Amino acid sequence: MRTPALGEVVDVVHGLYDPRRAEAWDAVGLHLGDPGQPVRRVLLAVDPEDVVVDEALAWGADLLLTHHPLFLRGVHGFAATTPKGRRAHRLVRAGCALLTAHTNADVADPGVSDALASALGLVDLRPLQPLPADPLDKVVVFVPHADAPALVDALAGAGAGALGDYDRCAWTTTGTGTFRPLDGARPAVGRVGEVEVVPETRVEMVLPRHRRAGVVAALRRAHPYEEPAFDVLELAAGDSRRGLGRVGRLPEPEPLAAFVRRAAAALPAAPAGVRAAGDPDRLVRRVAVCGGAGDSLLGAAAASGADAYVTADLRHHPVVEALGPERPALLDVGHWASEHPWLADAARRTVDALRAAGATVEARVSTVPTDPWSVHAPPAGPPAHETRSRR
Repeated sequence: MRTPALGEVVDVVHGLYDPRRAEAWDAVGLHLGDPGQPVRRVLLAVDPEDVVVDEALAWGADLLLTHHPLFLRGVHGFAATTPKGRRAHRLVRAGCALLTAHTNADVADPGVSDALASALGLVDLRPLQPLPADPLDKVVVFVPHADAPALVDALAGAGAGALGDYDRCAWTTTGTGTFRPLDGARPAVGRVGEVEVVPETRVEMVLPRHRRAGVVAALRRAHPYEEPAFDVLELAAGDSRRGLGRVGRLPEPEPLAAFVRRAAAALPAAPAGVRAAGDPDRLVRRVAVCGGAGDSLLGAAAASGADAYVTADLRHHPVVEALGPERPALLDVGHWASEHPWLADAARRTVDALRAAGATVEARVSTVPTDPWSVHAPPAGPPAHETRSRR
């Protein structure tokens, strides 16, 4: 196995977490590094904080892959006179690149919320707020039998024929083509003025609509005919597996109190622990989740019919307004803890994709907590509801 260049690793990560899916305000992609530098070790972390940079440099990482950007807003420079500037300088001096997959990983399939849902034991997942499905085309082309495999390869190389975890997907049938070259033609098969009959293969392949121009150009380059016969058909939109959050179910229902304990045991420990709002005896079967700050999806969680919604960064007033007998119980598990499970999945998928291309890297997930809430004091007296009940 060879050692990949940084540019190849970036392409693999972008293939898993398409940067075009990121929010317009986000800053994703390669922040620091030379695309030509070799990458042997990759450290994955939620935040590019000082303790994570320490860990990356101590381990000798060539790439730090984080969920949150170092510079979320535009900057005119990164002098070492600021904390973030110093981090950038340390990484550059050590030859450690910095790559970010943020909101593009949030909506990916699978992405951040899939990992959170899996950690909680949920099955039968679907997006909580789906993205519109990518518009698809189908290209249909007729080519002499002997040239069909090379044409399929060319179309696949331009982006056609990718279905889920498969590529070079094509449907072929055989038939007979006929034509007569006219004056001025330079036929690859046949002669000017004579009717020609050729055994041909009909090739059909699906492609993302945004790749139409490249696929048609590849078709024209690879096809032996001077004027290839082909159609491009626009397909009806399908369901999208991409989107924010996920909805799934527990294999067996359990009381909210037990589900809260499940969440606390399944996710990395954070000082604030897991907070929950709702009846502790309520049965939980259907669960919505959103890694990171998820109060914008409180309405979607209620509309999904979930018994509980797991997310982070919930605020007092939105929680009070979101509770009710027909609405889900709410769990706030902490921002860092809700996103950390994604790191292992991203590491595995990146390593597997590189291995399939004949390259290898060593990937490690940082376990250093970067939750900014670092101190927690338990209440000195009984919970407030118990105090009120005694008055």
